[in-house]
Amino acid sequence: MRTILNFDGPLMSFITKITYSAYLNILWLICCLPIVTIGASTTALFYVSLKVAKNEEGSITKAFFHSFKANFRQSTVIWLILLVVGIVLGFDGYIFYHMRFDNVFWTVGTAIFLVAVAAYAIVLMYIFPLLARFDNTIGAMFKNSIMLGMRFLLCTAIMAVIYFVMVYIIINVFTPIIIFGEGLCALLCSYLLSNILLLCQEKTEESNTAATKGGL
Repeated sequence: MRTILNFDGPLMSFITKITYSAYLNILWLICCLPIVTIGASTTALFYVSLKVAKNEEGSITKAFFHSFKANFRQSTVIWLILLVVGIVLGFDGYIFYHMRFDNVFWTVGTAIFLVAVAAYAIVLMYIFPLLARFDNTIGAMFKNSIMLGMRFLLCTAIMAVIYFVMVYIIINVFTPIIIFGEGLCALLCSYLLSNILLLCQEKTEESNTAATKGGL
C-alpha cells in the first residue's frame, strides 16, 4: 500500500499527469477564445505535453506561455491556413453529400475529396507537435506533417481513434469529461509521438553535421 501511494510511484505519477492534462486543457481553452490564437494555444499545449510525456515538464504555466509567445506568429499563420482549408472542405463535403449522382465524375470527385480530408486530418494531428519541437518554414511543416503521418500509419490511426473516442464520449456519453478534452488527447498522443519526434531530431542533427562537414 505504501508503494502504491508513494508520490513517486506509478499510481501517483498517473494521477499527477492526468491532473496536468486537465490544467493544460483549461489553459488551452482560455487561450483559444479569440479563435485566431487556436494555433498558438495548440502548439503550446503540445510543447508542454511532450515534456510531461518525458517527465521534463518543470513549470507547466511558464512552459505553456513561453511556447505560446515564441511560436505565436508562425502557428497563427498555419492555423489560419488550416481554418480556410477546413471551411472549403466543409463546404465541398456539404455539396458532395447533398448532390449525389450515380456517375463516374461524382465518384472520382468524392474519392479525391476523401483523400483531401484524410490529408487534412493528418496535418492537423502532426503539424502543431512538429512546430512545438522544431524550427522550420511553414511549407516544410506541412510537408513533414504529411510525410510523418504516412510513414507512421499505425501511430496516425491510433491518434485518430483517441480524438474520435474523446469527441464521442463528450457528445454522447459524459459531457463533463470535456474538462480533460484536448489536454488528455494531447498527452496521450505525446506518448505516441515522443519517439517519432526524437527520431526526426536525430536525423536533423545528422543532416546538419553532414552539411557542416561538407561546407568545410
